[in-house]
Amino acid sequence: MNTVTSEIYKETNFQPIKSTNGKVVSKFQFRYPSDETTPTNTCASLDKDGDIVVKRRNRQNFDLGIIEIEHSEATELRLVGLQVWRGALLLADFCFHKRHEFVNKQILELGAGVGLTSIAAAIYVPKVFCTDVDIGGILRLIQANVCRNQKLLHMRGQINVLECDFKMPFAQYSQELIKAIDESDVVVAADVIYDDDLTDAFIQVLDNIFAREIVTRRKKNIYIALEKRYVFTVSELEAVAPMFEYFLKKSMHKRWRFDYIHTDFPQYFQYERCKHLILLEITNSG
Repeated sequence: MNTVTSEIYKETNFQPIKSTNGKVVSKFQFRYPSDETTPTNTCASLDKDGDIVVKRRNRQNFDLGIIEIEHSEATELRLVGLQVWRGALLLADFCFHKRHEFVNKQILELGAGVGLTSIAAAIYVPKVFCTDVDIGGILRLIQANVCRNQKLLHMRGQINVLECDFKMPFAQYSQELIKAIDESDVVVAADVIYDDDLTDAFIQVLDNIFAREIVTRRKKNIYIALEKRYVFTVSELEAVAPMFEYFLKKSMHKRWRFDYIHTDFPQYFQYERCKHLILLEITNSG
């Protein structure tokens, strides 16, 4: 059986510890944004005039945080969601960067894998819907990772774990999933494009999400992080990124607006932000 392994494990020491089920628990260290005060789950106190007392973070103790994630180190292709990929860390950085804009919004993550991005978002966002197809025990693993990191989460926040199978027809969506789509303002997805069939299904999911805008009159911003994976083709005599090119080609006739977001915003998590990382914002211009 052919297996694949995320490149990030070789680039950074995430201090993996073997778990009892053949997986590992890694520590993904991050730094809090420099303008933050005490962690968000700390209750505010009031002075004698009833004003909130802002407690400045003790820099020595609180500048750094850790998200602990249980995951696989290598999998077959259909179970790559059990690993952590570079796009998830880029999206986690982006959620930190947009924390002031996202603070009163609800976020839906598609193809969340082991849940790292959703957990990072929930440090600042009050409600996150974390979804994936339930194969290989992914949903159970996400829930375990959420519980493992509960102390980090927004004091009002919660993460709801739901199944979303890209290949499922919309008529078979659960009421909980439809409600999550309708209530979300921001949709994120990282490294969910790695074969043609899955890409076709993912595009249909985006169509379904944008169709709900008409019903709810609630506009959505979709952010997709992915890493261009280049291969050299003899026919073209050049290096191409087939999955990314296929996604663009199949989306060409949609009434969508694509905006490339510069990835020069601050980096809070430890990983190599390589030049092949892409961050797209997609909105419905129809």
